[in-house]
Amino acid sequence: MQETKFMPIDAEAITDRRRLRRKLTFWRVAGILALIAAVLAFGYAATDRFGIPEGRTHVARIAVNGFIISNQQRMADLMDRVGKANSVSGVVISINSPGGTTTGSEELYRNIRKLAEKKPVVTFVDGTAASGGYITAIAADHIVARETSLVGSIGVLFQFPDVSGLLDHLGVRVEEVKSAPLKAEPSPFKPTSPEARAALQSVVNDTFDWFKTLVRERRRLNEAELATASTGQVFSGRQGVSLKLVDRIGSERDAVAWLEQERGVARDLPVREWEPRSERDFSIIALAATGADLFGFERAAESLRRSAVSLQAAQLDGLLALWHPSEK
Repeated sequence: MQETKFMPIDAEAITDRRRLRRKLTFWRVAGILALIAAVLAFGYAATDRFGIPEGRTHVARIAVNGFIISNQQRMADLMDRVGKANSVSGVVISINSPGGTTTGSEELYRNIRKLAEKKPVVTFVDGTAASGGYITAIAADHIVARETSLVGSIGVLFQFPDVSGLLDHLGVRVEEVKSAPLKAEPSPFKPTSPEARAALQSVVNDTFDWFKTLVRERRRLNEAELATASTGQVFSGRQGVSLKLVDRIGSERDAVAWLEQERGVARDLPVREWEPRSERDFSIIALAATGADLFGFERAAESLRRSAVSLQAAQLDGLLALWHPSEK
């Protein structure tokens, strides 16, 4: 019986093969990432030029999700493009937001009112339209909400930390020299004085009056109805109808149907998403995080996701029209 002989494999050849495999893997991954980047760049350029990839007549959907920040320029630019687009017959403002800064909510409200001068606009509450989110909702002439959506939380909040007790425990004292007693008040380094608290309360009360005036005028409420609706609490969509905070219960399709029936928008048009540049930027970060996950770089993926959240959270400042469940 003939004996089969095996040639010994050179260790250096094995190393070369492994090195070649690593190079091939690297270039394959680089090629895939380059293709993704090219597609994103093309889509970004096409969207920036034409508003959406296709110019067919449609109903535009603009989503307002999460915290409403103070800088609304990108959203203003988006609404300007939507208002000028001949392919847009109507607009659905889809809201799922607990609110945010009062300045951001005010700016968003005014941008939607400007858009409503050019296109018929309807609001669809797809989850929550509370506080600043509700300011956004009432910018449209008609509000449709799901039965279990949350609406309302008509009120204003000013929060600030008091770390004076901690500083006392550490034996740290903060000295200050200022031009007037109410300058730089409230301060986190000492308890708030009655005068400073009264000054802050006057700002909160004035902004609250502004909020209530918007609601009364936009929702056509009398003083008794406004008092019932503006206690600061949230209501379900079902409750919102009886309080006149919502026009009807339904889906996004019902919101589009209102555009068709009351504003003369052609029937059965497709609904297409329009996004501000800021959200596309965040989506690219999310895509990069997903790619990092796929290639096993879990820490990098988590860092990318945290950076996207930080970009939004860092812009949340000032007086708030914001709803959140009590932690007590």
